[in-house]
Amino acid sequence: MNYISTRGAGIGERHTFSDILLGGLAKDGGLYLPAEYPCVTAQELDTWRSLPYADLAYEILRKFSDDIPDEDLRSLTRRTYTASTYSNVRDHESASQITPIKTLGVENGTTVSLLELSNGPTLAFKDMAMQLLGNLFEYTLAKHGETLNILGATSGDTGSAAEYAMRGKQGVRVFMLSPHQKMSAFQTAQMFSLQDPNIFNLAVVGNFDNCQDIVKAVSNDHAFKANNKIGTVNSINWARVVAQVVYYFKGYFAATQSNAERVSFTVPSGNFGNVCAGHIARMMGLPIEQLVVATNENDVLDEFFRTGVYRVRTAAETYHTTSPSMDISKASNFERFVFDLLGRDPSRVLQLFRDVEEKGGFDLAASGDFARVKQFGFVSGRSSHADRVETIRDAFNRHGTMIDTHTADGLKVAREHLIPGVPMIVLETAQPIKFGETIREALQREPERPAAFIGMEELPQKFDIVSADPGVVKAYIAERV
Repeated sequence: MNYISTRGAGIGERHTFSDILLGGLAKDGGLYLPAEYPCVTAQELDTWRSLPYADLAYEILRKFSDDIPDEDLRSLTRRTYTASTYSNVRDHESASQITPIKTLGVENGTTVSLLELSNGPTLAFKDMAMQLLGNLFEYTLAKHGETLNILGATSGDTGSAAEYAMRGKQGVRVFMLSPHQKMSAFQTAQMFSLQDPNIFNLAVVGNFDNCQDIVKAVSNDHAFKANNKIGTVNSINWARVVAQVVYYFKGYFAATQSNAERVSFTVPSGNFGNVCAGHIARMMGLPIEQLVVATNENDVLDEFFRTGVYRVRTAAETYHTTSPSMDISKASNFERFVFDLLGRDPSRVLQLFRDVEEKGGFDLAASGDFARVKQFGFVSGRSSHADRVETIRDAFNRHGTMIDTHTADGLKVAREHLIPGVPMIVLETAQPIKFGETIREALQREPERPAAFIGMEELPQKFDIVSADPGVVKAYIAERV
């Protein structure tokens, strides 16, 4: 398996999974992808259907990481995906399934289900990839006698998932940027209450895009990155994306009886990382009918999939919503899909994303490229605060199921794209307790809270407020490594 940049740097060079694991952007500012997607055979699908989650993860990941010895990789997946780690189940004792599927009912001739992805230690789907990433980092660093300083940005869930995955890990420090006072109280407490000496929280005066821009600016300062051994856990990290491919296969097997069937997935999306994993699963041969991209009021992705226009939003145009993990105006993972959409032409990708930086976006509406979107199975939709509240209320009253705000965005949009006879699986994003204010508004009751999180908001918090300036952040890091 060889990895290439979406912008073409290093053509003819060899980049293994371990080579790109600890970094983020390629040296030309592009993102890494396999030179070719591995294909899954019908026989493999038959064999994988009955595997437990950890062993399914091993089988899929070994196709992308052939430089890691099989016995080591199997040990890593089995250590990551255990019932004790994913024990925050709600309606049923199904921790051993890791990602249980919950059927809501039949609507317009289609079975609608939720794929529960939030039973991990921070109650968000980000745990599914981040827990593996923590173990991969520790394994790789120990093997080479190295250390790593992780710089990340979060709009809510990525930060806590990364910190819980990396806390106490040997050779790893985490510097996590988040928009000051723009996360929910629960999300903030999850991150800022950690007192581990290798965890550093930086509250940036600005929005999430400011945080993300700082990460990219630091990653593009190659001398600083090398001297301070900077790595990333944001969704631009390839290992995080590929780890998420696994639960598309697991969800497909849970919703079907045979591999002759097809399913659709709806994915609440801001940064395009999660749904990009679905795209990769489909390219590998998983029988996916539709990939439905669900956005909130920050609808840059919905606009593209409806019109062909990709237009990043300014800070003034970016809304602070009640599904804050999707309050993103520049989808950092989108470039991977555009690379495939354009027939893997790195020169065109380079030009388009120069246009993003210089002109604020690009327009594929007039080209034949945009017509190919449907060949990749993509459709989209948008949700508002009123939609979220109504969907949360409807799911609870009709199905007895309490969902969070992002999952509500997904369920609302999923209902706009149902195909009779094709199961629709909505990827659950987080547990409702993370967004208690909106749950109380919708249901006039407190959200369910796992016992381990009682009183968390009252714990002491450790964080530093910084300006939205890459120089300030670089100085902060340099003083502590």
